[in-house]
Amino acid sequence: MTTTPAEQAAMRRALSLAATPGVPLGPNPRVGCVLLADDGTEIAEGFHRGAGTPHAEVAALTEAGDAARGATAVVTLEPCNHTGRTGPCVEALIAAGVRRVVFAQRDPNPVAAGGAAALQEAGIEVEAGVMATVARGVNRAWTFAVEHQRPFVTWKFATTLDGRSAAADGTSRWISGTDARRDTHTLRAECDVLLVGTGTVLIDNPQFNVRDELDQPVEHQPLRAVMGEREVPADSRIFDAPGEALRLQTRDPAEALKQLYAAGRQHVWLEGGPTLAAAFLKAGLVDEIYAYVAPTFLGAGANAVGDLGITTINDQLRWHLKRAGVIGTGADATVRLTLEPAKAGL
Repeated sequence: MTTTPAEQAAMRRALSLAATPGVPLGPNPRVGCVLLADDGTEIAEGFHRGAGTPHAEVAALTEAGDAARGATAVVTLEPCNHTGRTGPCVEALIAAGVRRVVFAQRDPNPVAAGGAAALQEAGIEVEAGVMATVARGVNRAWTFAVEHQRPFVTWKFATTLDGRSAAADGTSRWISGTDARRDTHTLRAECDVLLVGTGTVLIDNPQFNVRDELDQPVEHQPLRAVMGEREVPADSRIFDAPGEALRLQTRDPAEALKQLYAAGRQHVWLEGGPTLAAAFLKAGLVDEIYAYVAPTFLGAGANAVGDLGITTINDQLRWHLKRAGVIGTGADATVRLTLEPAKAGL
């Protein structure tokens, strides 16, 4: 069984729908669905708009009405086969009389998996794995979280050319340029948790939110989490609205991630100080790094990362440079490095 050009075009459209900007992040994956008639023309489309809302398949079926009978459903993720806040999409597709289902990524969640088999048992043709790699990219953090039972962790830091994240007097605003700070907010918005340590709250008292190009807080804010055993003032700015804030009374990165995963969170943006960064690195719990390197020197002050216990060059933590780019111009320019863990043997 193979896909038709119309089904491939529909999958590209479904992937675009799944990645629709502005959809609140949450415990559910991003999913798009396109319904096709026998002649390959589009009947309806839909996408998941956040936890508690109709799934993509149901949204498309609702739009199609009776026209869904005999149609082909092109979906970015294997239709779910369980009841959560909404009913199983498999049952909705069967009830609507869909003839064929083409999907991209198999559902890695054992609770929701099994949709393909259930559809086939109902006599519906199923084609799996179409543009699966692209679909995994759309749900990169969600897929990782389900497969590893913990959130994906992105560590961001800004540093001078000599590796300093703050001056000798503790000041750190602003090492990176204006354009780099705007870039940071764009990337923060892709996460559902912003995590710092108690030290950062006590020293910097940050708002730690996501702001738009006008420097105003966006409508849907990630959860702001403060990790550590020290007490922080209840009137700290990190607890201000909009959005929610959470205290994690632990210094253990694994325990913090366990609590966040239990709360349905998938992607942690780590932006604490050098001590917190070192703890996550030593625990092997950093999955991606954004390093903003400014063309400046301090000569003294806090390092970007704390003591990792490394005493010889052979034990260095080596990372793979995924991409590099310059943000801003002139003295305001900053180099952004995107890094991922080096693969074994490299």
